[in-house]
Amino acid sequence: MPVLRSAFIALSKNRPLRSLCENTRFGRKMSSRFVAGMEIGDALRVTQALNQQGMHVTLDSLGESVSSDVEAHRAAEIYHQLLDLIANEKLDANISVKLTQMGLELSPALAEEIAESLSEHAAALGNFVRIDMEDSTLTQVTLDIVYRLHAKAELRGSIGIVIQAYLYRSEADIEQLLADGIRVRLCKGAYKEPTEVAFPAKADVDKNYVSLTKMLLESPIYHGLATHDEAMVAAAKSFAAAHKIDASRFEFQMLYGVRRDLQRSLVREGFNVRVYVPFGREWYPYFMRRLAERPANVLFLARNFFRS
Repeated sequence: MPVLRSAFIALSKNRPLRSLCENTRFGRKMSSRFVAGMEIGDALRVTQALNQQGMHVTLDSLGESVSSDVEAHRAAEIYHQLLDLIANEKLDANISVKLTQMGLELSPALAEEIAESLSEHAAALGNFVRIDMEDSTLTQVTLDIVYRLHAKAELRGSIGIVIQAYLYRSEADIEQLLADGIRVRLCKGAYKEPTEVAFPAKADVDKNYVSLTKMLLESPIYHGLATHDEAMVAAAKSFAAAHKIDASRFEFQMLYGVRRDLQRSLVREGFNVRVYVPFGREWYPYFMRRLAERPANVLFLARNFFRS
């Protein structure tokens, strides 16, 4: 449903609607399926519950572009708190960070400085930072920052990246990331991209996702396959079985509130599952992109909104 997808992506950038939704009880109720809550404590309670179900977690403090260095450092401080709380409460979780939230569009140097500080903190605690990927205009600068940080001996293995299967460039990017020993989360992609840089047809995105999955599974590095598409999950399981790749060498990653049935099924089958758990008051753009990615989410909300 490309028209519906485009509509929700456009809505994700609508500031008046965002303000209305983020500041009303109606909006917060609407978001609760896909967002763990507004506060750190909400996210930690959800993490603990998911750990008890045998699932790993990655935590995302929602927010994207910031307008000042102060805002960037304030956003980073939430992640520093998370790293300490994860360690103190012995939770099975890491963190996912958007560089625009760390000031990338103000100053790439600022974003790199903050990402380095978070990675150093994670490394000291034996934890891990995943740098999220945003739209294609930021792909190269994001990769460059991750390459430089991962090249530091004290940070090797403590920082990873996200690659989007709908971009034409992703095969070459994964080849380089594997050569450098960097952990990858593979997803399909959630932004509206021009046909000059991204596959416009779902069938081509799916085909590329499967091809990139095989590249990742064949490597000795531990990677994450982020998908709710049962066909993509089946392709990964089939390839792993055919090539005798043990389930402990990779993980499936899924979003909080999406395909909980599939998450539980994979855990029962002995696969590693990590749930991406977002929280915070700036949830609107993330929420709209979830609806854009999977129109079935819209129907789910419509059926369940007025239930207790």
